[in-house]
Amino acid sequence: MAERGARLLLSLFCLTITVSHAEKGSAVRNFSPFRFSTEPSDTLAVRGAPTLLNCSVHSESPAKIEWKKDGSFLSLASDDRRQVLAEGSLLISSVVHSKHNKPDEGVYQCVATIDNLGTIISRSARVNVAGIPRYLSQPEAVSVRVGDSHMLNCEVNPDLVSFIRWEQNKEPVELDQRVFTLPSGALVISNATEADAGLYRCVIDNAGPTKTSEEAEIQILPESGEERTLEFLLEAQHVSKVVGESVLLPCVVTGYPTAYVTWMHKDQLIEYSKGRFEVLGGGSLRIFNLTEEDAGVYSCMADNTNGSIEAQTELTLKASPQFLKKPANIYAHEATDIIFECEVTGSPAPTIKWVKNGDAVIPSDYFKIIKEQNLQVLGLVKSDEGFYQCLAENDAGNVQAGAQLIILDQGSRGGAGPTPSAPRDVVASLVSTRFIKLTWRLPAEPHGDDVTYSVYYSLEGNNRERIVNTSRPGEMQVTIQNLMPDTKYSFHVVAHNRNGPGESSVPLTVATQPEVQVPGPAPNLQAVVTSPSTVSLSWDMPLTGEIQSYKIYYMEKGMDSEQNLDVNTLSYTMTGLKKFTEYSFRVVAYNKHGPGVSTEDISVRTYSDVPSAPPQNMTVEVLNSKSIMVRWQPPPADAQNGEITGYKIRYRKGTKKSEAAEITSGSQLYQLIDGLQRGTEYMLRVSAITVNGTGPATDWTTAETFESDLDETTVPDVPSSLHVRPLVNSIVVSWTPPENQDIVVRGYTIGYGIGSPHAQTIKVDYKQRYYTIENLNPSSHYVITLKAFNNVGEGIPVYESAITRPQSDPIDPDVDLYELFHAPYTPVPDPLPMLPPVGVQASVLSHDTIKVTWADNSLPKNQKITDARYYTVRWKTNIPANTKFKVANTTTLTHTVTGLKPNTLYEFSVMVTKGRRTSTWSMTAHGTTFETIPSSAPKDVTVVSKEGRPRTIIVNWQPPSEANGKITGYIIYYSTDVNAEVHDWVIEPVVGNRLTHQIQDLTLDTTYYFKIQARNSKGMGPMSDAVQFRTPKGKPAHSPPGILVKPGRPSVQEQGFGSVGKADMSGTGDNHILVIVIIVSVGAFIIILVVVGAFLCTRRTTTQQKKKRAACKSANGSHKYKGNSKDLKPPDLWIHHERLELKPIDKSPEPNPVMTDTPIPRTSQDITPVDGSMDPMLQRRNSYRGHESEDSMSTLAGRRGMRPKMMMPFDAQPPQPVISAHPIHSLDNHHHHYHLGSLASPTCSYLHHQSSTRSIATPISHLDRAQSTESVRNTPSADMHPPSGQPSCTTDLSETDISYHSSVAEEEPAFSTPTAHVRPTHPLKSFAVPAIPAHPMYDSAALPSTPLLSQTGPHSVKTASIGTLGRTRTPMPVIVPSAPDVSESSRLHEDAGSNYETDELTEEMAHLEGLMKDLNAITTA
Repeated sequence: MAERGARLLLSLFCLTITVSHAEKGSAVRNFSPFRFSTEPSDTLAVRGAPTLLNCSVHSESPAKIEWKKDGSFLSLASDDRRQVLAEGSLLISSVVHSKHNKPDEGVYQCVATIDNLGTIISRSARVNVAGIPRYLSQPEAVSVRVGDSHMLNCEVNPDLVSFIRWEQNKEPVELDQRVFTLPSGALVISNATEADAGLYRCVIDNAGPTKTSEEAEIQILPESGEERTLEFLLEAQHVSKVVGESVLLPCVVTGYPTAYVTWMHKDQLIEYSKGRFEVLGGGSLRIFNLTEEDAGVYSCMADNTNGSIEAQTELTLKASPQFLKKPANIYAHEATDIIFECEVTGSPAPTIKWVKNGDAVIPSDYFKIIKEQNLQVLGLVKSDEGFYQCLAENDAGNVQAGAQLIILDQGSRGGAGPTPSAPRDVVASLVSTRFIKLTWRLPAEPHGDDVTYSVYYSLEGNNRERIVNTSRPGEMQVTIQNLMPDTKYSFHVVAHNRNGPGESSVPLTVATQPEVQVPGPAPNLQAVVTSPSTVSLSWDMPLTGEIQSYKIYYMEKGMDSEQNLDVNTLSYTMTGLKKFTEYSFRVVAYNKHGPGVSTEDISVRTYSDVPSAPPQNMTVEVLNSKSIMVRWQPPPADAQNGEITGYKIRYRKGTKKSEAAEITSGSQLYQLIDGLQRGTEYMLRVSAITVNGTGPATDWTTAETFESDLDETTVPDVPSSLHVRPLVNSIVVSWTPPENQDIVVRGYTIGYGIGSPHAQTIKVDYKQRYYTIENLNPSSHYVITLKAFNNVGEGIPVYESAITRPQSDPIDPDVDLYELFHAPYTPVPDPLPMLPPVGVQASVLSHDTIKVTWADNSLPKNQKITDARYYTVRWKTNIPANTKFKVANTTTLTHTVTGLKPNTLYEFSVMVTKGRRTSTWSMTAHGTTFETIPSSAPKDVTVVSKEGRPRTIIVNWQPPSEANGKITGYIIYYSTDVNAEVHDWVIEPVVGNRLTHQIQDLTLDTTYYFKIQARNSKGMGPMSDAVQFRTPKGKPAHSPPGILVKPGRPSVQEQGFGSVGKADMSGTGDNHILVIVIIVSVGAFIIILVVVGAFLCTRRTTTQQKKKRAACKSANGSHKYKGNSKDLKPPDLWIHHERLELKPIDKSPEPNPVMTDTPIPRTSQDITPVDGSMDPMLQRRNSYRGHESEDSMSTLAGRRGMRPKMMMPFDAQPPQPVISAHPIHSLDNHHHHYHLGSLASPTCSYLHHQSSTRSIATPISHLDRAQSTESVRNTPSADMHPPSGQPSCTTDLSETDISYHSSVAEEEPAFSTPTAHVRPTHPLKSFAVPAIPAHPMYDSAALPSTPLLSQTGPHSVKTASIGTLGRTRTPMPVIVPSAPDVSESSRLHEDAGSNYETDELTEEMAHLEGLMKDLNAITTA
């Protein structure tokens, strides 16, 4: 209980500390309301009179109000005339103003301060003092006719105009729309009446003592009726006003008859009905509430019956500054950067200045004005707190707006845990003139995985720091931009984890490099077009640097590559440019340091010129006896040389020289030439026109009008014949025109359907004589109808039916339709059909253009066309199969087809038409357009994780829809930042015939973005859209002691090997103890069994061994041994151990331990999974047979150099050793077959047992999904006669070659037929085997074993060395039953008695040769 209570108390204490820290960290100050509710405005004061400047502040705390005049604070403590009122206004009780003393005139500002908060200042207000009244001119007496207008002038000081008033006969004049004052103070009397007569005077009032002008008498005379010329008594002058005010534009006219005055603004009559416009005195215009649209020129026009006069005035408007965006309050931390935004509009453009706590902000390295209005503060410090104000001012006024900045404390740490130590080895890896790249190493104690970093830097000796954070956790580099050249900076780095910032690194001082002085931009760059193909450039020399040369860069608009040339002068004339083409030019100056700053681009367009090529594809079609239709296409774009304004069609009769011409607009590509003569041959040609003139014309084309016109008052007759030819999925329909060819036929309508001809309808041209109906069903009955039609309607139909052929009875669809339907065409009215064109050729010009040429045998040998024939070119591609033909007409023997698809096979055929005679289609010509870069990206990009391998993903995709050629490869881009530059993405190239790819060694729990780009022989296509994929979360591999897990490789548990209680590894300590007890118990038990077995082995009788020896001899032939067998010692054999490896095989559980074929499962399903509930030792043994993970396998290059291991089992019972070969699995899932032929020759040797506390086990690799497996059984050898030492029988293997082949033929070399060769070597050669190091990954005390040690004595253990696995695993030692120890003296005695005789050795060699022959016979079979 006491311990539980102590724990509870400690928890409460920690919670209290955490809450208190959180409260401290979250104590954020609120923004304080602090602004002006009233601000001073401009004032006109009168000397000796009081004046008041208003000012009041809205705030939570009382503010101290002070005033500035002309930028300096007023000292009002001992001032009797000026005082600050309670609310903050400034009262001047008596304005003082004289010629040499003007203490009250100036610019005033109200300043408000709250202690410990900040200071704000108001907008500025100007105080002007009115001068001494003076009359610059006096009113004059005048006589005015009734109904006329007059103006009395009263010119005074400009600042006193607002104080003027008028009196008539010493009484105030009543002002209205007939009698009014002008802005100058003059009095206008319009439409005068007798009541207007009297004495008038001008009075200046409220500006000190009242002062009056001289009196002037106005006499009103009756109208005499005599005409008087119209004239302006006052013309309006230039006026400037502020938006929102009112203006009076004077227009006072005198004359008889009385004039009618109208006003125009921007050439539009002003409608006085609009509420903002008013006419005073019949002429002057007053505009209220001015807007920016009111600016401009105004015209006053006065009209009467005798004439009209006009006067103009210009109104300019100013707009006082207005805020579009005011600064906003900001919270910020120290060392960060902030921006106060301020957007102001006004006319003229306002000037911006910033103040902080009432003091002007002077731009510096840390206070910068950006975008001409915003304030940027870099590297905040605590003293930057306060109020910042944006002041905007122009001629029309000034405004201010402010915001508060609060610097936040760093606050408490995010958690109670430890924070990182200082980052290590901070260095400047890259130093330039204006940036420095810093790198560092992970802190010694990061205390977490997601560690981020902040880099603080400042000018050396300056305490104002700036901060730059890394972009993602774990990144240990950053680039500091926008530094000053040749300047020292101090840097230090701080690491952050979830508990907060850690320790700072030691400051690092780095100096940027000095900046090389390169030339600035060349000033005053000008480009002047001098002709359609030349442009003259000129510029001035840059001010900085000694210039060595200049480089002119120029580019045609719409192109993506610049051209350049070097010049040494300040001007250059560009020649050979394209006509009527826009070019951009820029100039770069060079000095000894290299290129300078480029000028801005300047664009000009070369002059236009006459077209340099005729129109294209001109065709002529005779419509009737009096008209011909001419069609054409514009000249090539690069030959138009300007905007085509029209086309000129010239035509003449036959060979006559007199021509007629017609001109069309530039957008019209056809012209009907009518009014021609019947049955007359005409020659026509077309030329294009620009503003510069007419270009070259096409060749003359001949056409002949009809002798008589065809009738179109009725519908056409029935077609004269209809024939059908059914195929499997199509029906070929052919027909002949109606017999009565005097009726116009505009086309034919084909209807068809199963059982009814009205299901589908197709219309074809009147020239067409056959059509293929496609996409039909096999073995179906179709009804077909054909009707001719014209503009009146459709004619009488003709019907036919056909049954499509069955699917099993195809007919060649490429049948020659002319040959097929030649017979039905015999009744065509024209007995001489046209011959089809011959020699059709398709010449590929580009990826989308093919030129078709042909010859016409009906023309003369020179192939000159002199009649009205024309040719129809048709083309199509067979992809997709139902593509329709496209056609075009031409009157030449060539036609250029454009707009084709790249890398596509097209077929072309040509037909000739002359009048009403038409040929069949010519033989087809084929052409495949050139390839071009893919125009679309690979599609259907998917990313999936590979099962069992979370660090490996599989990317799948489909080829681009528009490959435009054979895809030769793909490039896979992947990155963790979707916005990174292309060159920062990792790339994986893939061959073009692959649509899937594996990417390995990715980071777990990380989002990756993938793009794919296809390429063909012409280049790279566009990239696909980024596909996002997040790798799964991985579990850390906790390796048991003694197991080494290489970086990047999964642990043994991950590889699929069984382990001792995998679940127990994370269990409690009790489970660990239980497992250890079980392991020790089972191990001791197995050791006892092995010792007993070894003892029994040594107790074998001599008789039994003789039988075995005889059995061995009988199995190997009729070889005889001379002498006593105990004196014989078998010769040593050298085994190529780099290819083989001994491997333990579990003892057979059967009573008879005779070994049979090695049980290798044929499929992966045959392998029993490891059960976690099994006995730990049994589980460990069984786990060795599990599948190896693919992560443990080498790459393809390493895989090819490996050889399979060979495992050799031994058993304590009758020696029947088995040699089995097991594959070493590769990264891919190839199915390997291994064939091994071997024969073991049992010989007698002593087994020297050496106890080992650490035996080594190696997993057995099974054949995954093997199609066949082979194992070789060895027959028992003859009985051996061991000496007193009781030697057991071991097996010596001769050199054995093992070969294998892969069942998947993918980039694998071919392998020869598997063979096994046994070659006897020198009988006395040593059989010593080098020592093999202990394996570091497996620790077992379960089985006794004899390590492979190098022994050179006479009692060396005979072992078969089986080689290594390269870099995959260390080799397996042979595990054999141990024999009883033999005393050293007995060994020496036995060795002394063991001698070889020559005959015995010869017989032994003969015996081995027999073994080799048997082995070769077995392997050959």
